[in-house]
Amino acid sequence: MNIGLFFGSFNPIHIGHLAIANYIVEFGDLDEIWLIVSPHNPLKKEETLLDETQRLKMVQLALSDNSKIKPSTVEFNLPKPSYTIDTLNYLSDKYPDKQFKIILGTDNFKSFHQWKNYKKILANYDILVYPRAGYDIGEYKNYPNISLIDAPLMEISSSFIRKSLQIGKNVQYFLPCGISDYIKTNHLYKK
Repeated sequence: MNIGLFFGSFNPIHIGHLAIANYIVEFGDLDEIWLIVSPHNPLKKEETLLDETQRLKMVQLALSDNSKIKPSTVEFNLPKPSYTIDTLNYLSDKYPDKQFKIILGTDNFKSFHQWKNYKKILANYDILVYPRAGYDIGEYKNYPNISLIDAPLMEISSSFIRKSLQIGKNVQYFLPCGISDYIKTNHLYKK
């Protein structure tokens, strides 16, 4: 079974995340995609992150009716901060019958060389890369384990959502069904 691992803070999850995951699982060779909610990405400031359980709840709400795209809490039980290689090692040991592929945007390649054991990731895992405006995969373009996905270009980001909410903008149509109400009910992303 081919499983795509879409790592993210999902702070909050938005329609761009879902559109890309849906495109890759429906038009690629993956059986499922697991959205790995990262409690603490070592390359992000922890104080900018909403509590991991609230971010997970939003991912669960967004995926409640999808059998191919599933939320994952695997990193909740691993040491923090969350390093992709540690998660990959854990999942590969726990599920030896599954083939894991990493899903990430071209914007993440600007810091890929800073990832813990990134050369081991390159040597042992396929990486499916979706486009982000203003970024390319540079030196990794012809790397054998890296595939550039011809997914729709999504120019929406979680930071845009957070900033917009902080200044009182209505962004409900950028969010999956139910997420806008969850954010309002729980008074999230307010200054």
